Parts: sequence; C-alpha cells; structure tokens
Amino acid sequence: MDSDAEETRPAGSPAAGVVHSLSERHETLATVESLTGGLLAASIVEIAGVSGIYRGGLVVYATELKSLLADVPEDLLADRGPVDPDVAVALAEGGRHRCGADWGLATTGVAGPEPQDGKPVGLVYVAVAGPSGTEVRQLDLAGGRDHIRSAAVVEALRLLAARIHQTDAAGAAASDSRAAGADGGRTDAAGAGRR
Repeated sequence: MDSDAEETRPAGSPAAGVVHSLSERHETLATVESLTGGLLAASIVEIAGVSGIYRGGLVVYATELKSLLADVPEDLLADRGPVDPDVAVALAEGGRHRCGADWGLATTGVAGPEPQDGKPVGLVYVAVAGPSGTEVRQLDLAGGRDHIRSAAVVEALRLLAARIHQTDAAGAAASDSRAAGADGGRTDAAGAGRR
C-alpha cells in the first residue's frame, strides 16, 4: 500500500486489514446487508485503495428483496424468516455470485428497538462465502440500536479476516506438505543408512 493510503487509513480499522489482505491476494469482495443498512459497505469504502478489491454491495432490508436481489431461496425465508444462520449464508453466497466477487460478506439480525418475528434484539448473524466455502457466526449483542449495528460490522469484518487467514494457512500447509512429500522420500532414504 502506498504512503498516502497508509496516512488516510483509520488506525486500528478492521476494514483496513481486510482491504490490505484482499489487495495482496488480488481478490475481490461484495457485501450484502440487512440490519446494517449500508454501514458495512461504508466502513469498507472509507479505506484508501479499496477500488481495487471492492466490487459492490446490496442493501436488502425488506425480506422479499433478500430473495429478489440476493438469491436467498423464498422457501427458506418463508420457513425461518430473515434472521437465521442459513439465510445469512445464502446472503453471502448470493452477494458473491451477483457481484462476481471472490468473497461475499453478509449481515442479518435484529437491531431493535423491538424483537422481530420472535427473535430478540441483539441476535445477529454474520456470514462469509469465499473460495474455501462458507462460515456463519451467531452474535448475541447488547446495547442500543446504533451499538448493535456497529458491532455487527466489526464482527463481520473479523470473520472475513479470520477466513482469509485460515485460507492462507491452509494454502501454506498444503504447499509445505507437497514440498515435504517431494523431498521427504529422498531425505528419509538417505537418513535411514546413517541411523
């Protein structure tokens, strides 16, 4: 990242770490938001240099738009409602597909002030879909509406950062394993005569 980008990047921003990691990997990101209503996208696009990795996002606040725009199965929404772990995963996958991105990141939940469809205020699901599959995380957040929405953004970005790190670690382990397998036979054979 150039020095101008470093200077304008918010200190300690979880979005900055994600943008930097994806930029290094030459991979792209899309977002799909319900309860955060664009806050996730805004936190990402405030990072200098983001245009190289951020494809775009969907704000699907209304339940029917989750199906129409983000390809969440209608029967899933009808059976479970919009605040559900499988819906969160479908949102992430739908955004990834719709925007042609390597990674999709989604939020859904109840920010309050009232419960929704029997789901308590503070129940949030964040999900990521990427090259190595999907993951969803349930959050039980306390506080007011603004705090819940802000915390959901931070936790979504943390989940994405963790998945990127896991993908990197798995790639490194596979590379090490292949290298060990290629060299291991020769090393073991040579070592056996010296024991």
